[in-house]
Amino acid sequence: MTPHSHSREHNWLEPYAPIDVLKPAAADVWIVDGPEIEFGLGWLKVPFTTRMTVVRLRGGDLVLHSPVRHTAALQTAVEALGPIRYLIAPNSLHYWWLPDWKARLPGATVLAVPGLQKGAKRRVVVDMELTGHDTPWPEEIDMLIVSGDVLTEAVFFHRASRTLILTDLIENFEPKRIHGWFYRVLMKIGGVIDPDGKAPFDMRLSFFRHQKSLRSAVRRMINWQPERVIISHGRWYEADGVKELKRAFRWVL
Repeated sequence: MTPHSHSREHNWLEPYAPIDVLKPAAADVWIVDGPEIEFGLGWLKVPFTTRMTVVRLRGGDLVLHSPVRHTAALQTAVEALGPIRYLIAPNSLHYWWLPDWKARLPGATVLAVPGLQKGAKRRVVVDMELTGHDTPWPEEIDMLIVSGDVLTEAVFFHRASRTLILTDLIENFEPKRIHGWFYRVLMKIGGVIDPDGKAPFDMRLSFFRHQKSLRSAVRRMINWQPERVIISHGRWYEADGVKELKRAFRWVL
């Protein structure tokens, strides 16, 4: 399994237009839908839509979660909301465009899950590893770390807006946006088709030895009582966050 590579613009997936544009998601929370990207599974290249989440802290600083493709126009639009202080690589696969943002924002702090620098296919300078349950903003954003055999992911909960921010632990591709029967079948087999998106089948298998810790993590997410759940790939959940978590993680609860 290789990490996300560069954008191919094959348009196997219809993007969530407009791309590279800020879209309000909740109070002090925005998303930016990016271009299609390919994910390598050996010889097979699977297309994914991409999504960044932007959170504005109470002091006005901005946190960029899983940065999408950098453009000057997008940076200008984001900076109109406040200064970009933090760049997050929330798991070992979501980092590809982060160095491009860091190159233009040398003062920003890069936060990443443990082990990212060792396995990354691009050079990523990490200022702080995400471990335990503490974030640099403990009064505003809760965090927990979910670890399996293949993937370690940092999960974030923005308290004020009751927004849970996931990356790959739930994927939810809409069939109407998948161009080509092969990819529709592949994603259906993987169990990541809307309205019943969840972790892909291979990822679920990778948590076989970690079911107890994953179950505990999911229960904590549910106890946060999120109103919405933002994910990186596919349709995100604008409402009924707790219901969607219970549905998507029923395989481990």
